[in-house]
Amino acid sequence: MSRRSSNLPFYAYFLKLGATGFGGPIALAGFMQRDLVEQRGWISRQDYLDGLALAQLAPGPLAAQLAIYLGYVRGGVFGATVVGVCFVLPSFLMVWALSAAYVSYGGLPWMQALFYGIGAAVVGIVIRSAQKLTTLTLGRDVKLWALFALLAFTTAWTEREIIWLFLLSGVATAVLAVWRNPTSGTGPGLVQAAMVTGGAAAAASLPPTLPNIFALFAQAGAVVFGSGLAIVPFLYGELVQHHGWLNDRQFLDAVAVAMITPGPVVITVAFVGYLVAGGWGMTVAALGVFLPVYLFVIIPAPYFRRYRSQPIVKGFVDGVSAAATGAIAGAAYVIATRAIVDAWTASIAAATVAILWRWKVPEIWVIAAAAAIGLAVAGLT
Repeated sequence: MSRRSSNLPFYAYFLKLGATGFGGPIALAGFMQRDLVEQRGWISRQDYLDGLALAQLAPGPLAAQLAIYLGYVRGGVFGATVVGVCFVLPSFLMVWALSAAYVSYGGLPWMQALFYGIGAAVVGIVIRSAQKLTTLTLGRDVKLWALFALLAFTTAWTEREIIWLFLLSGVATAVLAVWRNPTSGTGPGLVQAAMVTGGAAAAASLPPTLPNIFALFAQAGAVVFGSGLAIVPFLYGELVQHHGWLNDRQFLDAVAVAMITPGPVVITVAFVGYLVAGGWGMTVAALGVFLPVYLFVIIPAPYFRRYRSQPIVKGFVDGVSAAATGAIAGAAYVIATRAIVDAWTASIAAATVAILWRWKVPEIWVIAAAAAIGLAVAGLT
């Protein structure tokens, strides 16, 4: 059996994850760790941590980058390409259907009721995923816990991920590693991994033509770091405030669509593309946002794998992983402040954490139950 054929179950896993993986980037990263590392052993713990670190260093949504990197580990560039398509395609098709319904029926008022329950359940899923990632990445290392605390606090306080703190965390642990192993070499993988892309200067307002749609979303994919949720404020500024392609109501509905569909959160760009330019618009928007994500993984991946065993690179990755985990915990707090608005949502979030902690219940059933509760509460009120 060829290597590509033997990887079919691996690729099928990402097709399933793209179709059933709710909870946003933090939860999706947690699912990959649980399913591929702990349960099936298809990915080593070190490869997973390397992918998590690279996904935090390179611009773009965390979950999609991590998935593509794990595909590269199993099947090279071909594997990365197949995993990327499998991971994105199910949610893309779901958003296409929702977009068509939205345009045909003049909006989806029930989305807010669904999001009321789903948003609270997402908080619980994120909290549980963040807890599992701390166990995986930090161990009993005091300096890694210190970096975790620093990034958790700054992310919660500023409500944004500060890329320079990720880099400084990696540099600090790398310097300590070199100090303890003075004969170790450096290696270009460290430099290749620590890529930082600056935002482009503000341009004049543009019409929503296909080239402009592609350019805008390619910029979004190239300058937004960390969680796929981080793309939301960038898109709001560009789509609503600068170019005027959407109004506030349409933008909020676009975010709701991303949250009630599985897979990567940045699939919200497909909904936006459909609203402004139909089927071709959503296709171009999705290609634009995911192309930089793909390139920022497969280009540095060979260097990352070649030099990761060197103490300076390993120390750098350890520091960035600890910082990433802290930022995820901080993001969980930020999400909770938005989604927990009353006793009902607080109860849904707490029940989600308790259920996932105690039993191995598929998250899709928890999401479905939370959605039903949201609709019921909306009906009562």
